[in-house]
Amino acid sequence: MFTIDLTVKNTAFPLSVQRKTSEDAEAIYQLVITAMRSGTPDIIELKCEGKVEKKIAVRASEISGIQVGQREGAAAAGRTPGFFNATVE
Repeated sequence: MFTIDLTVKNTAFPLSVQRKTSEDAEAIYQLVITAMRSGTPDIIELKCEGKVEKKIAVRASEISGIQVGQREGAAAAGRTPGFFNATVE
């Protein structure tokens, strides 16, 4: 399963949808990149393949970043790709 995380301006958490194949994830990535480059306030609507009831809609002009990552099994559960937790001892 591939997760596409969208970082939205002035929002503390990413919006995420899932795709089953790398080709589908790449297609979403290219769609969002194209919309971000256009600079118009068009709305992007995405549905999740992992949780079919999950849908998001966001203005392309408000997206500040996108990240695609593969999640496998329980080892990746609860971890957002690209972020880490630093502890001070």
